[in-house]
Amino acid sequence: MLVQILMDFHWTQLLQPQFYIEHGGLWLIMFVVFAETGLFAGFFLPGDSLLFVAGIYSTNIANEVISNQNELVGLLLLIALISFAGILGNATGYWFGKKVGPTMYEWKENFFFKRRFLIQAHDFYEKHGGGAIVVARFIPIVRTFAPIVAGIVGMNQKKFTFYNIVGCIGWVSSMIIGGHFLQKWILAKFDFDLKNHLEVIVLGIVFITTAPVIIKLIFHKPKP
Repeated sequence: MLVQILMDFHWTQLLQPQFYIEHGGLWLIMFVVFAETGLFAGFFLPGDSLLFVAGIYSTNIANEVISNQNELVGLLLLIALISFAGILGNATGYWFGKKVGPTMYEWKENFFFKRRFLIQAHDFYEKHGGGAIVVARFIPIVRTFAPIVAGIVGMNQKKFTFYNIVGCIGWVSSMIIGGHFLQKWILAKFDFDLKNHLEVIVLGIVFITTAPVIIKLIFHKPKP
């Protein structure tokens, strides 16, 4: 089975949330969230869309860990475990930024590292202060570099930990619960299964989460 998966694999599948759910379930989701929220090389991984689709498949995913659990237990289990991975990811990014962050501005750019992402995250952090750690959770790319920047600028560790926990639980909870109950409501009301239209759902989430960043890049006028 593993050989067949490798033979059929194409790198574009890394951008598709259903790939992680089908081939790794909860544990792979936790790894992706960890990498996407704290390792600079994970900025291209799906975050919001993966969590939202995980909410749609929450019952199936939770059954991998505890079989025959009720709906509430399953949701709380997913939120707790995935939030733990996200909190740990941000803590790793913070530690990394504190240790080697200042030298990152001198690194050579490559596919995994773009200096402009680091600069954008730094500007975002400077504008919003400690709350940037919370807000950044909901913005692709920025959430990858925000904890690293927090480490670079020497944000108080206790303060960072507080915002890290609050932001991660809020992000994971809203996405998973949103996907779970939207699936239930639409299926009951319109007999329409979102699982059969994941491509549209993912594109919609990507558009909603990236639109503010795109608009800012287009209409932002640099100061003379």
